[in-house]
Formats: sequence, structure tokens, C-alpha cells
Amino acid sequence: MVRTVSGFVENDTTPSFMTDPDGEITYKNPAACERFSEHAVDTLGQTFMDLFANPAAALFRLQSKAHALGSAREDIVTRRGHVRLTVNQIDASAYLWRLEDLGDKASGGRAADALSLPMLTAGPSGTVLFMNEAFRRLLGGRAKSLDKIFPQLPLVSGKLHRVEAASGPIQSLVALVNGTGGRSEVYLLPSEGIESVSLVSQVMATDWDVIEELPVPLLKVAATGEVIASNREARVLLKKPITDQSRLSDLLEGLGRPIIDWLQEVAEGRGSLAPQFLRGTGAQKDTFVQVTLNPAGDRETAHLIAVLNDVTELKSLEAQFVQSQKMQAIGQLAGGVAHDFNNLLTAISGHCDLLLLRHDQGDQDYSDLVQIHQNSNRAASLVAQLLAFSRKQNLRPEVFDLRDTFSEMTHLLNRLVGEKVRLTLDHDPGLLPIRADKRQLEQVLMNLVVNARDALSQGGDIRVETENATLSAPLKRDRATVPTGNYVVVRVIDAGTGISPESMPKIFEPFYSTKRPGEGTGLGLSTAYGIVKQTGGFIFADSEEGMGTTFSLYFPSHEKPLEAPIQTPVVDTPVPQARAEGVVLLVEDEAPVRAFASRALRLRGYTVLEADCAESALYMLADPDLRVDIFVTDVIMPGKDGPTWVREALTTRPDTKVVFVSGYAEDAFGENQVQIPNSVFLPKPFSLNDLTSTVSQQLQ
Repeated sequence: MVRTVSGFVENDTTPSFMTDPDGEITYKNPAACERFSEHAVDTLGQTFMDLFANPAAALFRLQSKAHALGSAREDIVTRRGHVRLTVNQIDASAYLWRLEDLGDKASGGRAADALSLPMLTAGPSGTVLFMNEAFRRLLGGRAKSLDKIFPQLPLVSGKLHRVEAASGPIQSLVALVNGTGGRSEVYLLPSEGIESVSLVSQVMATDWDVIEELPVPLLKVAATGEVIASNREARVLLKKPITDQSRLSDLLEGLGRPIIDWLQEVAEGRGSLAPQFLRGTGAQKDTFVQVTLNPAGDRETAHLIAVLNDVTELKSLEAQFVQSQKMQAIGQLAGGVAHDFNNLLTAISGHCDLLLLRHDQGDQDYSDLVQIHQNSNRAASLVAQLLAFSRKQNLRPEVFDLRDTFSEMTHLLNRLVGEKVRLTLDHDPGLLPIRADKRQLEQVLMNLVVNARDALSQGGDIRVETENATLSAPLKRDRATVPTGNYVVVRVIDAGTGISPESMPKIFEPFYSTKRPGEGTGLGLSTAYGIVKQTGGFIFADSEEGMGTTFSLYFPSHEKPLEAPIQTPVVDTPVPQARAEGVVLLVEDEAPVRAFASRALRLRGYTVLEADCAESALYMLADPDLRVDIFVTDVIMPGKDGPTWVREALTTRPDTKVVFVSGYAEDAFGENQVQIPNSVFLPKPFSLNDLTSTVSQQLQ
């Protein structure tokens, strides 16, 4: 096998070697003998010693990979250019190595020797892998590492750095281009300091065209703001024609003050040379650029060199992070507000229930009490909507068929869209069921249909489609990834005005609205987003101005049989119930809520023991003679929270039933609830009937 391979590469023009596992050369073809004629050595590592830095590490890395996979290759920046080193394992004792010269296929290498500007290529550890002729002339020879050239590291693109030149230290403007594998290209740009070096002064004093092809965006700017010159990379980055009449303020903005002031301060040495983050103007507002200014030229030809770095991706990630923090902060605020607000609503609606027990419909105060009761329920719905987008609302999921839901909503939706808009439904005949909160999902669908109606100011069609979809590969879009599996897809499609590209990233933000003031709250889509995400689904929007919008909702399909519909309790006027028996330990830190709950339970016939904190409750339970049938406790309290003290109490009273109440969502402590047996959750605000019925069911 080895003889066959050696015969195959004998006439190959690419230098080829055969080695044993220890790197000893057992054969090299004529091309290798000619290329490395001055190296009469026995190992491949010694042969490549003058070709690139630390060859042993590269050879070991490639040979290990070839041993595992059969072959390996790597493109390497060498002192003489770019090469591709390939290795194939022939058998257990032999490897074939080929060294292909890539020539000018990559920047740097021999092609860079023709560049009049000093340029070098450095590795991630600071090793100089390549240095062009202009740089070698500047230094008077070759340097092995960056610290031998630049006393102050790390290098910063667009900054003046001291260079240890052959004629003495000079100041030069540095431009960096990051490459693959941690490598970087370093260019020395025209500046006053480098022009003082005789070896390169002729080159650096020439026209700006010298750096036209540099892979670094550069602008030559007058202190008065005019752009004197630009190279190709700058024009590509800014995506704008730059003429003799162009000013820097026409290309970039976002400094927070006039750019001309910044330029003059830097030119006069009064301002900081720290880089500034600017964005493009006009249609390029989504392009972000880091700009570093450096004074250049003499007194008569003073100007500024602007080194640009494209930081659009960095700014995009920063914006996403800020948005994530903002949404998290709003969610936390909404949760805190809801908790306190739900306590107030519980006290208001609860005491209203107590009053309604003492008034009948013939009483003149009855209608006023009903109004208070209804408006407290409306306030509770508003809190639920506020919690929806932060995904902290209480859901009552059930398995149901979306077709039945749409059938029940058809009359309501037709009334919502009006006479000028036609609503059509198109269902997959074999649509699979989903598991979600039916009431909340209805709200999502109504929000989307109403938005579609508003986009059809002159009338038109709204189409709602449902279908089954199977994702064999993850669906990635809008920074979300939909896992593989079976889904039910709902699409709400309109041919309305569409959404502008600038508004698309913001449409799911709370309080953001494209409608005129007074026409929308900005909570519709954020609420829909929160409900869909909390259900485990995904929502995407596709829109084009003037062409319409499509909202696509993905819900995981559910294979289990349909459950009996959950009947949402309708809170009517409370009615007296049969008297009950039992001892209830009520633990609630909010005095108005505790007062209402205590009276409600006593009216039902229960004996109620009250505590305003967990510590008081545990102190009462320390009496072994005290009999308690059920704990009714708030979840979030100062000191120990509800689940914590209940777990302690159940160690000596394991059969006691538990009712947790909270203004937060149930999933805020869902794991704790699973660990506590015989417990149920009652969300605030709750009515008199809700409380007494829940306690009664638990005791039974």
C-alpha cells in the first residue's frame, strides 16, 4: 500500500511526504526535495521549522484528527504565504502529507509583498506569522512577535501606537482586520509619525489612492466636516456615494451633539480620542459604526483620519439584550402591581359580596352594589391582561378542537369586523386538538382579527386558516427556534396597509402601537404574544407595506382525547349556603383580605383562627391540643412564604388540607405545590363563593 501511494505522488507537483507515526520522514517526492532542498533533516517538524511558527503543534493536531477520521487538512498562514497542509492515514504505520501553496487566494502572503503599506499577519498569541516587504524595511528585519514591534499591547484599531522602527521609535496609526482562527492583519496607516521614517516616507506621502484597496474602512475628513477622501471599504460599509460635497454629518449621526464640534475638538487636541458609536443616516439607520479619529497632516494640510469598524451585529445584540432586560423589568413590575392590586380587588369585591348577602333586588342600594361588583371584575380582567404579555397570568388549560372554538366565535367575530370586511374561515378537516386556556386563546384571536380589520380601512377580506403541520427539522426565525414535532398552525391573513420594516421588531412590545393616539392601547399584540408563549406556542408576523400582514401561530398538537369543557364560573350575587363545620387556620398578611376571608368562612359555619404571618401560624400550631382541619394561606408574605411554613407544619400534621391563595400566577410556585400533598390553588381576586366552595371541596 505504501509503495502504491509513493508511486502515485511521485510526479505530483505538490510537495508530498510520507512519515511514520512519530513524524520521521520515510519518503518525499521530487517536488518536496526541490522545495526543501536546504533542509537535510529526518522529521517533518524540522522540515517545516522555517515555514511557519510552532509546526509541531499543527502536525500533532492534524495527525490526531487523521488518526480518528482518516484524513485532515488545515489552511495555515506562513511566513511565505498561505498554504494548505493535508494529511491522510495510509495504514497504522504511515501517513501521507501534502503541502499545497495557496498563493494569492488569501489576503497577506506573497500578495501583500506588493502592498506599499507596512502589513503583517499575527496569530492569536501574538506570534508574527507573516510580514510584508514594506514592514521588514521599516523594522530593518523580521520580528517574531508583536511585543518586539509594539511596546504597548493590545493593539486598538484606529489608535496611534509606538512602533520600534529601525531608525528609532515612531508613532503610527494602526488598523486591524480580524481573520479566522484568532489571526489578525495589522496595517500601519499614513500619519505624521510614520512619514518621518525615510524608508517609507515616499510611500506614505503619496496620494490617498495608496490605501484604496485596504480591507479597512477609512475616511479622510477635514476639521470643518468635509469628507476629503474615502476608500472602497468605507463606501461599501456606509452604502452611500461619497462625493466632494459630502460631509461626515450626511453619512453618520447619533453623537447627541453636532459632529462638527467633535471634529474640531479632536483636530485642536481638546477632545478625547475615544471612539464614538454612530449610525448611518436615512435608509442606513440600521448600520452602526465605531469611529476613531486621529489628527494627521501638518499645519497647512491638517486633517483627520477616521477609522471605521462595523459594529452593527454588536449593536443588534446589545439592543436585543436591552429589550430583554426591559421586558423582564416590565414583567416584574406587572407581577408586583398585580399582586398588590389583586389584594385590593379581593378586599373590595369580597366586602361587596358580604353587603350583597344583606340586600335583595328590591333594595335601593342593590344596583349600586352590583355596579361595584361588576367594575371590580373588570379591573381584575385588566390586571390579567397586563400580566398576559409578561407570561405571569393564571391559565386554565384544557384540550379542545380549534374548529369548535371558531364556530362558537363566528357570530362575535363577524360583529367585530363590521359590514365592509368579509371574514372567511378555512379549516383542516383533520385538525388535531391542542391544549390551552380556551378563554385566553379566544382573546388572542379577537385581537388579531380586530387588528386585521383596522388595517382594512376601505374594507376587504380577512382569512383565518388552520392546518396540521409536522416539523422534521427545527424552524428558526425571529430569534426563536420551533422544535421538531406536530403542530396546529393558525394564520390570520389580511390584505391591508401592512407594517413598516421599522415597526416590525417592536410590534410585540407592550404599549407600542402603530395606530393614531386614542385608537389603540398597545397591549393587544403584547397580550397575544404573552398568552401564546405561556401556552407553549409560537407567534410570528410577516408583513409588507401595502400588501398586507399574516400572523402565524404554532401550537403543539395534543393527541389525548378531548376533555370535558371547563366551565368558567360566572360570579353572580353570592347566595347563602348550608352551614359547614371545621377549623380553618387563615394566614394572610393583608388585613383587609384577612378580614373579608375570615367573615366569609365564619358565615359559612367554619371556626376561623387568624394569623398575619407564617411565624404566628407556626407558634399557634405548636400547641398539640389545637385541632386544625385546613390551612388557608397566602403564598407571598414577609418572612417565611406560604409553601415554606406549610411544609414545616405538615411534618406534625400530615393530614391537614391546604388552600394556597395568591395574586401571582400559579406557576410562580408550581413546583412547591407539587411537593405539598392535599393542596389546591385559588387565585386572587376571589369571591365569597369561590373561597367557601374551595374550602368545602378540600375538606370533603
